[in-house]
Amino acid sequence: MIDDRLLDKLKVITAEEQTYLSGGSGIERNLYMQRTSDVINSYKLLEDGKRITIRPHTRFVHFPAHSHDFIEMVYMCTGRTTHLVNGKKVTLSEGELLILCPSAVQEILPAGTDDIAVNFIVLPSFFDDVLRMVGEENTPLRQFIIDTIRGNNSETGYLHFKVSESLPIQNLIENLIWNLVYKSSNKRNINQKTMALLFLQLMNHTDMLAPYEVDEIIMKVLRYIEDNYKEGSLSELSDILHFDLYALSREIKNKTGKTYTALLQEKRLSQACYYLKNTSMTIEDIAYAVGYENFSYFYKLFKKSFGMSPAKYREEPKISLL
Repeated sequence: MIDDRLLDKLKVITAEEQTYLSGGSGIERNLYMQRTSDVINSYKLLEDGKRITIRPHTRFVHFPAHSHDFIEMVYMCTGRTTHLVNGKKVTLSEGELLILCPSAVQEILPAGTDDIAVNFIVLPSFFDDVLRMVGEENTPLRQFIIDTIRGNNSETGYLHFKVSESLPIQNLIENLIWNLVYKSSNKRNINQKTMALLFLQLMNHTDMLAPYEVDEIIMKVLRYIEDNYKEGSLSELSDILHFDLYALSREIKNKTGKTYTALLQEKRLSQACYYLKNTSMTIEDIAYAVGYENFSYFYKLFKKSFGMSPAKYREEPKISLL
């Protein structure tokens, strides 16, 4: 449950909302958009020089279909809101998080007095800095999430995290809201690191992602690789999913642009990077731990992928979030 002091600030009825309660029809487009455009402009909402801000979600009005020139994160403090994103109905309940890429087309049904949500308006450049802080382990599943946020997965366009039961995620979101509402000192550095920690948590809780109608099978494939990278096989995965082996192989290639083997290799090597930076394991032991019994083959793959040997990679400075 979000702090009562924050909630009291966020639930205040704004002047704009009062016009809708008084019978105003339709959103005040000039507050959000340029002339006849259906794109909500960041410059209308962000102070000069800022790359992230928040505002309470505007209640009591229907938002017609629109897109953004920024990344939007919607966090539901209390109550619920109903969104149509790329034609799909998304009901956002208390404690849940919706992340929309700029190209996503969104429509929002009217919210009531106790439906309190916070909209994060975030420029892509802010996210680029945050994602660089996330660390070395760039797994296929994480890349799928990053590509979706950046708008590279045109069939999805949004991520719906059902994280109301995750206390660490709830605390990080509340800290981010607090810093932005009360304008904490050194807030730029704090906001970047808090957002990076939030994304580390989200990437480790992809089981809390609401499935897509189109890409649910791919999410299951990526989660399987995440959990079974050492000994998992496409044959076992096809049995688990009750999918024809060759049909599943084609589906993976069509939806990700990569083969199962390539995705598995990416995960194994990213895990090797993590071990190199965060443990004192020998390189031979790391190769075995991530699924390669042939050390020479592992060494060759690693050097081809990262342009340096595992030993050299271990010597490179590590980026810290703290």
